[in-house]
Amino acid sequence: MKWYHYIACFFAGAFIANFVPHFTNGVSGDPFPSPFANPPGVGLSSPVVNVLWALFNLVIGLLLFKVSKISWANRWALLVFLLGVAVMSLQLANHFQHKI
Repeated sequence: MKWYHYIACFFAGAFIANFVPHFTNGVSGDPFPSPFANPPGVGLSSPVVNVLWALFNLVIGLLLFKVSKISWANRWALLVFLLGVAVMSLQLANHFQHKI
């Protein structure tokens, strides 16, 4: 694998991790911060906006997953993918603990 496949692995994990909180809050009908809120990332967006943002993150994450050639056979790619999930999850937990 080339070096840029590993970057795609990392960001596939990050985008897929970002899908989860926006989707779960959106389909639950709860307002949740998004980049489209006022102020961005701090104010609350409607559930519909969060579902749309979540689906965008899922599509980008899946495209990057496919491009990155992640497989059980390539343990390094899988590890970098999981690192992307972990880093984004920790960053989101830190950021959203102070939501309005």
